[in-house]
Amino acid sequence: MSRTGKGLNGMQLISLAGFAACLVLGVWMWREGLFTSQERLNLFIGSMGHWAAAAFVLFQAVQVVVPVLPGGLGCLAGVVLFGPWQGFVYNYVGICAGSLAAFAIARSCGRPLLYRMFPAALIEKYDRWSEEKGRFARWFAFLIFIPVAPDDYLCFLAGTTGISWQKYTAIILLCKPFSIALYSLGLTVAARQLLGLWN
Repeated sequence: MSRTGKGLNGMQLISLAGFAACLVLGVWMWREGLFTSQERLNLFIGSMGHWAAAAFVLFQAVQVVVPVLPGGLGCLAGVVLFGPWQGFVYNYVGICAGSLAAFAIARSCGRPLLYRMFPAALIEKYDRWSEEKGRFARWFAFLIFIPVAPDDYLCFLAGTTGISWQKYTAIILLCKPFSIALYSLGLTVAARQLLGLWN
């Protein structure tokens, strides 16, 4: 089965619109000096109270289901906005919640959903693992653990396999922290170096 038509589907349009909105917000924050002054950033986040954390967790959860930014950039945003420890917690809670939602949606809709959301080449690449009965859970856990696999797609793919809710949830909760921490640490160091060059 493959996609038909060459135009963008609804999910891709939503993702593009979300990316554009994030880009506009990022430019505004840059012009306001929020990325170059920790004091200004702290004041901005503090002015929104608990709503800032709630909105960010919700954003991270939604973008697992409807990708807006690359996952690593979302993790970086959490650390920049809330600091290393709180940022990690908010990233973890949001991403895990979104991963569970993606699994539930795929379990309800089945494989046709994959072809509406993801390129056929990506589906074909990981299909061989989903067809190996009894081994998919081990492959899935390994791929979720390392910070280079397409986690969003894998969560949807898992929902179309025979993996149980209990096993899936355990893998997400236990394996996600490592990749989130690596993304957060690596991208934070890179961002600080870039900001240091520009200042």
